[in-house]
Amino acid sequence: MESRTKRRLTGADLDALARRTLGSGVVASTELTDGYANAVWRLTLRDGREVILKTAPLPEMEQLSYERRLLRTEAMVYRLAGPAGVPCAELLAAGLDDPVLGGDHLFLSTLDGVPWNHAGLGDTDERAVRRELGGLLARLNAVTGDVYGYPYAGLTGATWREAFLTMTGAVLADAHRYATSLPRPAGEISGVIAANAGALDEVTEPRLVHFDVWPGNVFLTTAGGRPRVQALIDHERAFWGDPLAEFVTPTIFGELEESDEIVAGYREAGGTVSFTDAARTRITLYRLYLALILLVEEGPRQYPEEEYAPLRARAAASLTGALDALSGRSPSAVTA
Repeated sequence: MESRTKRRLTGADLDALARRTLGSGVVASTELTDGYANAVWRLTLRDGREVILKTAPLPEMEQLSYERRLLRTEAMVYRLAGPAGVPCAELLAAGLDDPVLGGDHLFLSTLDGVPWNHAGLGDTDERAVRRELGGLLARLNAVTGDVYGYPYAGLTGATWREAFLTMTGAVLADAHRYATSLPRPAGEISGVIAANAGALDEVTEPRLVHFDVWPGNVFLTTAGGRPRVQALIDHERAFWGDPLAEFVTPTIFGELEESDEIVAGYREAGGTVSFTDAARTRITLYRLYLALILLVEEGPRQYPEEEYAPLRARAAASLTGALDALSGRSPSAVTA
């Protein structure tokens, strides 16, 4: 999607950056436009390599509070995911505070698969992919850290409750900063979060959470016949926190059912998924948080209205549903 935060680079800029970083210039480039925040190009180098370049917005460009130094989070996940058994592209180079380009960039290996949302799978293959994905997420969530929240953005806490209240407080402050129209007053939203925050105390160890596993960020390959997960991509929204938050994006604008194949795969790989009242409350808090992000991020990014309007409507409905559930006005605490 078109976004004001995406970096604009000329062919000469791309060529110079590739020469400095990878030792070979660019003979062809294609911008990949599916993402929402960072600019991404597929480059063909003079030495024959195909690579992906991902550039962060200019440092002076306004972003949401949690988005500060996003590509540093992504680079961290690439370094941790592979050893954990989670397939990803290879991180070829990470340029942090690049003195010429300004800001951060990553060079990654290319993938020859297709995004899950473009694969056109039948029901049997769809269920198999969800089950495999569940197992991979269990491996990712098994990676532990020493702080909760977003370390590179400075939104952290000694406990998960402290970090989550900091994270949600930051996005509500962003909503005020960008004069975002929310379906309920910010004070009501923060009050509902605080009233339900006790459920977060069940989380006693920071785990690595991708928090953006929608089908566009899951690449599939059909090598060998049946579709398999080739790689997870776009790790920049990752944080250290509660693994239950991982189930929000694969079921975005829906609800998590215990019969979902993603739950079966997660449990088979050794992960724990509970459906207690406290767990359902936590999942609903994370749906609320994601809905807030989707509504507020339009402020700095300035999406085209026609493209963004359907997403805004669904996010607003999701936020309202989560608030009603947490306030006791809805029969289900996991309904978005």
